[in-house]
Amino acid sequence: MMSTNDIYERARLSRDARFDGRFFVGVRTTGIYCRPICPANAPKSENVTFYRTAAAASEAGFRPCLRCRPECAPGTPAWAGTSTTVQRGLRLIAEGALDDGDIEALADKLGVTSRHLRRLFSKHLGASPQAVAHTQRLHFAKNLIDQTGLSMQDISIASGFGSVRRFNDTIKKTYGRTPRELRRRRGTSVSSSAFSVQLPYRAPFDWHRLLGFFAARATPGVEHVEQGRYLRTVSQGGEHGIIDVRDFGGNLSLQLHGIGTKSLITVVQRVRSLFDLDASASDVRSVLSGDEVLRRLLRNAPGIRVPGAWDGFELTVRAILGQQVSVKAATTLAGRIAERYGEPVDVAVEGVNAAPKRLFPEPQRLLRARLENLGIIGSRARTIRDVAKATVAGQLVFDAAQAPEQFRAALTAIKGIGDWTAEYVAMRALKYPDAFPASDLGLLRAFDAPGRERLKPAELLDRAEAWRPWRAYAALLLWGSDEGAGG
Repeated sequence: MMSTNDIYERARLSRDARFDGRFFVGVRTTGIYCRPICPANAPKSENVTFYRTAAAASEAGFRPCLRCRPECAPGTPAWAGTSTTVQRGLRLIAEGALDDGDIEALADKLGVTSRHLRRLFSKHLGASPQAVAHTQRLHFAKNLIDQTGLSMQDISIASGFGSVRRFNDTIKKTYGRTPRELRRRRGTSVSSSAFSVQLPYRAPFDWHRLLGFFAARATPGVEHVEQGRYLRTVSQGGEHGIIDVRDFGGNLSLQLHGIGTKSLITVVQRVRSLFDLDASASDVRSVLSGDEVLRRLLRNAPGIRVPGAWDGFELTVRAILGQQVSVKAATTLAGRIAERYGEPVDVAVEGVNAAPKRLFPEPQRLLRARLENLGIIGSRARTIRDVAKATVAGQLVFDAAQAPEQFRAALTAIKGIGDWTAEYVAMRALKYPDAFPASDLGLLRAFDAPGRERLKPAELLDRAEAWRPWRAYAALLLWGSDEGAGG
């Protein structure tokens, strides 16, 4: 049986794109670290060391390669560590939990000591939490230097460095060049008033399938899908605007309208989560292909992704509206709520016929909302108000710090919410890859066959044991099958 290092060595020598972002190569003779697909002449085997993350290579004293640009590698999956604490920690760091460097606060949120958290990160990722956060900021800044015409002051703020001096010193120390020298090297000439950021993803990536999922569920006035573009209103850092996302061949292109650079890194991370850009299709396939039904579905959808959610509260309301009604009906009701209670967004977007114009309302706005007047039955209207109340009171939260079991218990404690809704929200809002709404009719119907009785939820759960930890991806495959229904 081949060791991990042997596998990495073969992948490096063959420049296997499937391993891009899964490990990095430290070259001791040059002091740089590269992606396994680096086009430079491959160094001798005795001169390289493999690292599971870019942060680990950086912490070991290596500098990023200017040729293969490690900052452009697909992101490290949140499940890169086998520890659930590491998984949740990575999600929180990606959302900016260590922007202020407070490791104690992060550890407290995860329910462990800071010493134990450092030990877990070292064991599973080969780097400290602070190193992971620093590398994230550094790579983000380098991408903005290369891809945009933003001023260096704007980039330093957007990437969380706090000051231009600290930003300049860090870039110079890491790359051996000043930020301006790096920009001249790339020849960037993009207007700073309208810019886009390229977000790399792991191939295969089924953009059209994802876009179809969002299009069918787009809340009128809040989301819009047109000509291969996904647009939605967002509120970030006190600014109201619109994100505009499209496929760009190996990357998603994210353009922001009305959102400044201060919130850029947060918006980027949320978009990465929304479109599940860091999923590893090969990991999912290796498990799910063991089931004959899923194996057939994977042949038609090798780039399956689990659609995320921009806001957990919004998704929960949408899931409640979808109980025992069609996707179209639930979408119509969600649009009425946004129209009545959502704040307006006045931002122009070129090239689309119907740009979104409303934010989905914050929970405070729905505490006493008369949703029955919008055609929503009384029991569901009360459940939505109760969810809003629990969210405002802090009894229900949607961040990645909590264990999925904790989240499910808090959500199902609210009258009118059962296991289906809790699993569906955990799947999309918490990005829990093993969430699975086993009672869903579409999932049960996907296994129908002539002369065979329909599966019961308990029987489906038994069958799905073999799909762990990727049951959420199995659900998306089954919902997209000819026999299944949309979730």
